[in-house]
Amino acid sequence: MSPGDLVEGKPPMRDALVAAAFRLFLERGYEQTTIDDIVALAGVGRRSFFRYFPSKEDVVFPDHERCLADLTAHLAASAPDAEPVRRVCDAVRMVLRMYAENPAFSVQRYRLTMEVPGLRAYELSVVWRYERALAAYLRARFAGSRDGELRADVIAAAVVAAHNNALRSWLRSDGAGDAGAAVGPALDYVRAAFAADAPAPAVAAAARAGDDIVVVVARRGAPMWRVVQEVESALGTP
Repeated sequence: MSPGDLVEGKPPMRDALVAAAFRLFLERGYEQTTIDDIVALAGVGRRSFFRYFPSKEDVVFPDHERCLADLTAHLAASAPDAEPVRRVCDAVRMVLRMYAENPAFSVQRYRLTMEVPGLRAYELSVVWRYERALAAYLRARFAGSRDGELRADVIAAAVVAAHNNALRSWLRSDGAGDAGAAVGPALDYVRAAFAADAPAPAVAAAARAGDDIVVVVARRGAPMWRVVQEVESALGTP
């Protein structure tokens, strides 16, 4: 699927502008392409462009506003007894699904972003907004608890970092394979470290092939027998 392929529920003119923009970015380069060039190729006026996109940068990231709104609504609809770390990990998967809807376009955008410093800075501002949305939900859930705000901010940053690390690995592979298979273990790692309903108080990372190194992440206060058990399990010790 190309950036110009219509997606149900999206305005055709909006899609036409995205398709025209990326065609010109690939042919001429991002910096050399103007908004006038984009609207001329799309066959619309400047007013139509600004109806959908506040700036040229926004046409590179056409779905983030919608995704951020959906993520915020998803968190707002959380049940009072929902485990908060699990909930934010589930919420950030919405961003993953947005990228996975159109792998070819996502890979193309990733390459363009890596080439243009201004777009990298813009992307960081988008990532920060997602992180703030996650942190706002967590702060509300941890309100009144000791170090609640700090805990919320640390967990939100960890969720975003884990998601982005795995997502970028998938993008660097040209979108090969299942994006969820790449991101899932990264989010599970965060849940194991922070979630109240994590399956075990200590989590051992498997030793790298050929190495004799085992890393164990344990909750504060985990009994020593449990830590030893996890180390023995990772080493294959009976």
